[in-house]
Amino acid sequence: MSDTKIKIAIGADHAGFEYKEVLKGFLKDYDLKDFGTYSLDSVDYPDFAHPVAAAVESGEFTYGILLCGSANGVAITANKHEGIRAGLCWENEVASLVRKHNNANVLCIPARFVSEALAKEITTTFLNTEFEAGRHQNRIDKISC
Repeated sequence: MSDTKIKIAIGADHAGFEYKEVLKGFLKDYDLKDFGTYSLDSVDYPDFAHPVAAAVESGEFTYGILLCGSANGVAITANKHEGIRAGLCWENEVASLVRKHNNANVLCIPARFVSEALAKEITTTFLNTEFEAGRHQNRIDKISC
């Protein structure tokens, strides 16, 4: 196994800011870069979702984690990037399935709808679940436009 740490890009809007800060501490063993926001002041989620998605899209980071109130806005924004498969995960089983079946590379967490403990559990599952490939790879290959 490689000694290289998994690189994670993380970002949030004001609704996801507090959970982002919690996850940063929780993920201290990873190579993590915070793309903002850096306060509870109202901001526009695309300003943080695009840089996280671009960082994963470029290959500089293995995974991205995005948080906002519902996670819909950040998921929609991230999925505009070619090669990004952002999955909105509100429970642990969904986090497992987006990795196993969709090879998701950006995790989107709805901060207003999950507890901090569940957000940590979802993140752990996402980062530790492998893509099953096989029949799922054929489906992934059909996603690009």
